[in-house]
Amino acid sequence: MENFTPFSAMIGGVLIGLSAIILMGGIGRIAGISGIIGGVFSFHNPLDKLWRLSFIAGLLIIPFVLVLLWPSLKVIQFKTMGGWLIAAGVIVGIGTQLGNGCTSGHGVCGNARISERSIIATITFMTMGIVTVFVAKYLGLFL
Repeated sequence: MENFTPFSAMIGGVLIGLSAIILMGGIGRIAGISGIIGGVFSFHNPLDKLWRLSFIAGLLIIPFVLVLLWPSLKVIQFKTMGGWLIAAGVIVGIGTQLGNGCTSGHGVCGNARISERSIIATITFMTMGIVTVFVAKYLGLFL
């Protein structure tokens, strides 16, 4: 491991869990990002779209606010660019559709509810992620 940061990882995990609890307790919705984004483009009432757009805006805006408040925060840089990132995004999108949800919905919220479907989905995407990294490193593709 290059950058072992258990304290910041713990804080991030607590914040993700807290936001999932607030969303579920506040309006009874699961914090699955693919479902939240998908709901923006389907036919729902305006209030439903408002909370979804607010959630997405928070995901996009807060990192910039944090960097402004704490300039010492590290900026994440990807070692891979262009085509590989686009291909990865498309593959993740296909997997999200096949799995009826994303890592946040299944991994955070579904596992917390002990959903059998979410546990199987989490095991599947974690296994495939590990295999993908292993194959990419072994072949020297982009990692």
